[in-house]
Amino acid sequence: MKLNLNIQPLNTWLNVNNEPLIISGPCSAETEEQLLTTAHLLAATGKVSVLRAGIWKPRTRPGEFEGIGSIGLEWLKRAKAETGLPTAVEVANAKHVEEALAAGVDILWIGARSTVNPFTVQEIADALKGHDVPVLIKNPVNPDLQLWIGAIERINGAGITKIGAIHRGFSSFEKSSFRNEPMWELAIQLKTLCPDLPIINDPSHICGNRELIPYISQKALDLDMQGLMIESHVDPSVAWTDAKQQVTPAALSELVGRLTVREPEVANEASADKLAELRKSIDKIDDILLQKLGERMAIVAKIGEFKRDNQVTILQVNRWDAIIQKGQAFAKALKLDLNFTEKFLELVHGESIRKQTEIMNAGKAEQGIAAEQHNEVKA
Repeated sequence: MKLNLNIQPLNTWLNVNNEPLIISGPCSAETEEQLLTTAHLLAATGKVSVLRAGIWKPRTRPGEFEGIGSIGLEWLKRAKAETGLPTAVEVANAKHVEEALAAGVDILWIGARSTVNPFTVQEIADALKGHDVPVLIKNPVNPDLQLWIGAIERINGAGITKIGAIHRGFSSFEKSSFRNEPMWELAIQLKTLCPDLPIINDPSHICGNRELIPYISQKALDLDMQGLMIESHVDPSVAWTDAKQQVTPAALSELVGRLTVREPEVANEASADKLAELRKSIDKIDDILLQKLGERMAIVAKIGEFKRDNQVTILQVNRWDAIIQKGQAFAKALKLDLNFTEKFLELVHGESIRKQTEIMNAGKAEQGIAAEQHNEVKA
């Protein structure tokens, strides 16, 4: 079901000078000279549409640099006047909103640590009522699509129609090359639920290091995201926060220049027909896959009944190990990604376990309900 949101298209509230939209600037505004120098160098590239800077920085532990504070808003105001770039800052409470709006900040964004807390988001939403300012909402720290949607709905409910989402990745216990796991499927689900919602990617926070930023940036554009928020510092080696994930303005210009911007639809009629034919073939195969899954689950139900009648446990570890080994060998022969194959088998196996559990414990569930009702009558 689609989300019922009142959202204006991105190009009606933001003048995007180039494709894609690039929002850039230092992770933290440190000094007036640092911010102004970075802003001028970014403007000179001709590839940046919005200047961003962290004014208030939520830190994990006390004692770390938590942002320069309100004085940085005056530096942003000067940077805007000298470069012509609109400005954007993160806000985490009503006071931040009031100060940023009073300083003429053009775009506000809500960070991942704030999105995760509905009380915080509602406080920000209440402070925004009556204002016509664009708001970008980062995904929550944890992979919870409903929290992300809830934050967007709260801001929209405050009368803000110039809204965009920022995909910055999610915390995960799994160790990988990324600071935050992209989990692209959650951003895709959000786009599916609200096709009109602009989604901007934040490769800096996904990667945690500058080397991976080009790869993530290109993938984001290939998934039809409308822009990128990339942190840039005049000298990242001396940055007060997140030094490893910031790039120089020159490096940013080179990075953006190498990106390939693709169209969401095929313009050529002959090519469009060819693509439609290929998609039709995919649809037929998908139908067969679903049909076979249905047939598989029918057999699973019979196995569940057999195990119930013969007092056999649902899970046999040796059987599952055999399925994984056979599946990986077959996947390798078919040139399928092994990680994808394992995840697919885990999903199918998990549904099989659920279905067998339901069958084997159906009678017990009914007995439990009857016992509860009996106890209530006795009471």
